Amino acid sequence: MTSIESDTEVAARLEFEETQRSEGWRLLRAALRVQRRNLLLGALVGILWASFKVAVPQMTKYAINDGIEKNGPLLRWALIIGGLGVLTGLLSGMRRYIAFRESRWAETLFRERLFSHVLNLHVGYHDKAQTGQLMSRASSDLMQIQGFIVMIPITLSNVIQIFAVTAILFITDPILAVVALIPLPFVNLSARRFSHRIHPASIAVQAEQAQLANVVEESISGVRVVKGFGAEQVQFEKLEKEADDILRESMKAARIRSSFMPAIDVLPALGLVAVLGVGGHRVLNGDLTIGDLVAFNVYLTLLIWPLRNIGMIVALGQRAAAALVRINEVMSTQSEITDPAQPKTLPEQTAEPVGAVKFDKVIFGYNPEFPVLRNFSMEIRGGESIAIVGATGSGKSTVTRLLLRFYDTQSGHVFLDGIDVRKLKLAELRKHIGVVFEDTVLFNDSVRNNIAFAKPDAGVEEIERAAKLSGAHDFVSQLPNGYETVIGERGFSLSGGQRQRIAIARAIVANPRVLVLDDATSAVDPSKEGEIRDAMKTVMSGRTTIVIAHRPGTIALADRVILLDEGKVSAIGTHDELVGSNARYREVLASMSAPEDEKVG
Repeated sequence: MTSIESDTEVAARLEFEETQRSEGWRLLRAALRVQRRNLLLGALVGILWASFKVAVPQMTKYAINDGIEKNGPLLRWALIIGGLGVLTGLLSGMRRYIAFRESRWAETLFRERLFSHVLNLHVGYHDKAQTGQLMSRASSDLMQIQGFIVMIPITLSNVIQIFAVTAILFITDPILAVVALIPLPFVNLSARRFSHRIHPASIAVQAEQAQLANVVEESISGVRVVKGFGAEQVQFEKLEKEADDILRESMKAARIRSSFMPAIDVLPALGLVAVLGVGGHRVLNGDLTIGDLVAFNVYLTLLIWPLRNIGMIVALGQRAAAALVRINEVMSTQSEITDPAQPKTLPEQTAEPVGAVKFDKVIFGYNPEFPVLRNFSMEIRGGESIAIVGATGSGKSTVTRLLLRFYDTQSGHVFLDGIDVRKLKLAELRKHIGVVFEDTVLFNDSVRNNIAFAKPDAGVEEIERAAKLSGAHDFVSQLPNGYETVIGERGFSLSGGQRQRIAIARAIVANPRVLVLDDATSAVDPSKEGEIRDAMKTVMSGRTTIVIAHRPGTIALADRVILLDEGKVSAIGTHDELVGSNARYREVLASMSAPEDEKVG
């Protein structure tokens, strides 16, 4: 039974590998079809190059037969051969320029398409995808494709050279040509065997490289955690394992190549030996001139590099096909959150406050079998501020994600100004909702550009006003270059509170209908929170605001408070009303503020 299962598994693996290989080549052909005009231009230049290349041995033959044996005009032949060499060199440079231009263009196109597609994929995909894997596909895999495409015009001209040389050999001396080319069928068989063996090896190497990239990305992005726990050796051992895996798979691929490349060198050399033996006797017998024999040998040497090149292009093609399969895994993923076929538009702003939000009997779970929100209903009037309070895991942040359509509800509806958010274009929806997340992410750019992230054309006064409202202006003014200070990757050169103040300013500049503060003051020192509370009141005034917080002072900023318990609205009222009348509310506040109290004590 075990033997049958093993055979079945082997058959399934081979079928899967064959499917992968076919899919990779199909994608590659589709990609090259877009560039066929310029690739054909490169091929045309290659034909001219090959023509001059194969003409040199003919001129050499005439120079020997006419210029040396018959004491003819040797200088003329030398000048002709030199001229052909110059033309060959110029065409070789042009051929390579076209090849590299097209390969870099294809790499750029793939990179832009991949980056755009990844950004447009739904948040649920990114919650599961490994950043290192995506980075590997956008870097090393694309380089494999570029490395293959650059060889296409060069290989086409080499193939033309092979056919031209073969034709000339048969025209010159059919018998000697047969002797010389006997090894070529064995080269073809070797190349086919090599192609089938190198493909799975190429996939394995690229998969291990992606795993290594993932370890590096996690270690660098989480370097503070690594150092905080003294876990440098743990991460090094992970990297060492992945590096060893790459070495192991790379050596497998190297052994496959090493078994193929000698055949490419040895087999044509055997033909050269045969030509010297048979051709030498034919010269002695007067059936062949010395010039013909020299030209014959030069032509055989002209076959060696093109044959090696074919082996190289097969290997590069298999790597490119494997890379395209991995890239297609991402490109073929369809976003679960898309624009509607016939989108609606939000009503224009009038004298009446806009930004009304309504959740109507919403059921949602990241795993549908375990809902986070259960029949959740909530209504916020335009211009009203509301705080959502609940224990950890009660679904507070999920409310924000559904409003932004990071996810769609399994049941029920979410409305913005009376329109179901699924009826709005994603860009329009998110343009009108400004969010300050608990996990603040800033970019390696100036303070000014970080604040103006959602509105790059924002003026100086608008940026500074937002910074003042968020309480960021004073510390930004004290930075070495003020608002032009580059704050480093993720803004880690700033404190947590400073990063969040800049994030709040960024949301203010966006001037959204709805402002969401998702635990936005959690990293602000309690002693400093009061400094921005009055400013936040100004920002929230007349603007629909959803506050997710655990500090009573921040919660009290809202007009109303919703207590979220086990995915449902448990109570609604002002902060003071709920503190005085709802035991569960007091219990939740106590549990959320306990760590702060312990820290203070």
